[in-house]
Parts: sequence; C-alpha cells; structure tokens
Amino acid sequence: MINNIISALYENADSEKALQMAAYMKDNFSFLGIQKPKRQQITKEFIKEAKKGKAVDWDVVDMLWNLPEREFQYLAVDYLIALKDYVKDEDIEKIEKLITTKSWWDTVDAIASIIVGEMCRKYPELIEKNIMDWAESSNTWLARTAILFQLRYKENTDTDLLSKIIKKNSEEKDFLSPKQSVGF
Repeated sequence: MINNIISALYENADSEKALQMAAYMKDNFSFLGIQKPKRQQITKEFIKEAKKGKAVDWDVVDMLWNLPEREFQYLAVDYLIALKDYVKDEDIEKIEKLITTKSWWDTVDAIASIIVGEMCRKYPELIEKNIMDWAESSNTWLARTAILFQLRYKENTDTDLLSKIIKKNSEEKDFLSPKQSVGF
C-alpha cells in the first residue's frame, strides 16, 4: 500500500505550487506542490489502514523520510501521529534521528509537541534520560524539542522543568531562526 500512496502523491504533483511551497520554506526542501487538505485526502485510507495495524512500521517511516519531497516527511509525521499510542520508549533514538535530519520547524514542532510529548507522558523516565540532554544539545532542533514537548500538557505542564530547560537555552541567539544545516 505504501508504494500506491507514493505513486498517488507523485501523480498529484503541481509544479507551480511546489515552487511556492519551497519558497515559503526558504528553499530548504523540494516539494511536490500538494497542500495539506489534498495531501490528507490522498493519504486518508493509508492512515486509516495503518491505525488498524496498531504498530509502527519503522521501515515505512524511514522510506518516507528518505524521499526527497517534503510531503513525504509530512506523511511520515502524520503516520506517527496516527500511531502515537504505539510508539515505545525504545523508539526514542529513531525519533531523535527524525528530529535531527531534514530538520525544520514544520516537522520538528509536530514531532516535539505530539509524539515526544506523548512518549514522555507514557514514559516519564525519557525526560531525564533524553530530554534533559536535548535541552543542552548544540543541535537547535533537539533543544527546541525539549522546550516544546509539554506544549499539549496544558495545566499538567511541569513549569519548573520548562523553566529549567528555557534557562539552559536562554543564551542561544539563533534559536528561532537556526542557521545550522538542515541535515540532508
């Protein structure tokens, strides 16, 4: 089924929109030119079927992540969000790889606030084992994830932890507009 979805996305490419979408992302990524509503329409059945499997197929995630057009990274994130309840604590290294490759706010923020947030809610030991290290990382995207992972916690946000993480990053001048490589 994954090959059918990949083909369907390529078949729906719009080169004019692709140029606009790439420009919006400062030309860091190539695009097919498929905006979110149409992309979700094309991939709806794939996501629905994936949920029935009740397990993350990391080969699918890797395949999508390694394709050149940004819509495939979006699909990988959508897939992981749909299966977030099945992401395990030992998957944190795979998630870290996604955060640090082809990195930009459009994927990192969703991974941080939804996937990493849910992982840390289920496996709080990840906060000490990973998040605190990420908070001190020279990789802007890991530090950003450390700050954002509690975004959906609302009244359950650990404000002391958030304060600690923000203080660790308060000297970072380029935090919101990273100048580092996007990790191709």
